[in-house]
Amino acid sequence: MSEVGKPHNRGVTPRGASVSARPQPQVKKKPEQPVAKGASQSEINTRNKTRSWLRHHRMMAIDSLWRVIRTPFSSLMTWAVLAIALALPTGLYLFLSNAQVVTSNRDGSAQVSLFLKMEVSESQAQALRLNLETRTDIASVAYISKDQAMKEFKQFSGFGEALDYLDDNPLPSVLVVRPANTLTLLNQQEALFTELDKMPEVEEAQLDMDWVKRLYHIMELSQRAVSALAILLGIAVLLVVGNTIRLAIESRRDEIVIVKLVGGSDAFIRRPFLYTGIWYGLGGGLLAWWIINISLLWLEDPVNALASAYDASSFELIGLGAGDSLLLILTSTLLGWLGAWLAVSRHLGDIEPR
Repeated sequence: MSEVGKPHNRGVTPRGASVSARPQPQVKKKPEQPVAKGASQSEINTRNKTRSWLRHHRMMAIDSLWRVIRTPFSSLMTWAVLAIALALPTGLYLFLSNAQVVTSNRDGSAQVSLFLKMEVSESQAQALRLNLETRTDIASVAYISKDQAMKEFKQFSGFGEALDYLDDNPLPSVLVVRPANTLTLLNQQEALFTELDKMPEVEEAQLDMDWVKRLYHIMELSQRAVSALAILLGIAVLLVVGNTIRLAIESRRDEIVIVKLVGGSDAFIRRPFLYTGIWYGLGGGLLAWWIINISLLWLEDPVNALASAYDASSFELIGLGAGDSLLLILTSTLLGWLGAWLAVSRHLGDIEPR
C-alpha cells in the first residue's frame, strides 16, 4: 500500500507515547505579592481581611449617604423632626444654666444674724467678729453696734422722737454672717447656723431659709423635668429613625433576599442601614445646633434690655460651648445609630428567601 492510502492520524498520540510529550499551553503566573520579612501567612490573611472590611465600610458609608441625599425632601423632613426633638430639651437646659447664673450673681446663701447678749462689750464683739472671719466656711462678717442699730431703727421705724425718751439703748449688737460659697447645700448652711447659735456670746440667731429652700426646690424640680423631657424625646428620636429605617428595609426587600441567597451574612446586610441611621442622627444634631444658636441670637436684644432694667447690664446669655455642642452632635448620632440597629434587628429576620 502506498503512503498516500495510509491514514494519517494527525493530532492523535500514538500508543506507547508519553502524555507529557504533548505540547502543553503556557499559563502566565500572577506575580506574587512581596511578603514582609517575619510575617506569617495568618498575619497576611488577617491584614487582607481588615483591608477588605474597612473598604466595605467606606463603600457602605458613601452609598448610604448618597441614598439619603438623593431624596432631599424626605430626608429634610426626618432631620427637622429629629432637630426639634433634640432642640427642646437642649434649650431648656440652657435656660436653667442661665437661671443659675442669675441666682448665683445674687446672694444665694442665707445670711445669719447673731444677736449678741447685752453684757457683751464692743471689744468682745469685735474679737468675736475677727475670730469668725478666720473660718473657711464663712465668707464675711459685718458688725452692727448698738448705737448704729438704734440710728437705723430710728430712721426706718418712724418713731425717732419717741425713742429719744428711752433711758437706755435696748437694742443689742449684731453680727451679720454670710456663709462661704462652698456651702451650697441646705444641710450645710443649717449646720453652720446651729453651731453659731450655740456660741456663749449669742443670745439669739436668726436664719431666713424659706426663700433659699424655695429656690433650691424650684431648680431641682426644673432639672428633673428637663431630664424627663430629654428621655421622652430621646425615645421619640429612636422611634422616628426606626420607622424611617423600616421603610428603607421594605423598599429594598428584593435586594436583601438576593444577598441572603448568595450567602450574605446579617452583619453584611445590616451595615448600610446602620450608616443611614448615623447620617440621619448627625444631620438632626447639626440642625438642632443651628436652631438653638439662631434662637439665642433672636433673644439676645430682649434679654439685654431686661437685664439693664434690673441693673444687671453685665449679664450675657450662655450659649452652647464647644463641649456642649460636641455632646449634642454625638448624642444625636448615637441615637440615630441605635434606632437603626433596633429597626434592623427587628425587621431583618422577617425577610427570608422562599
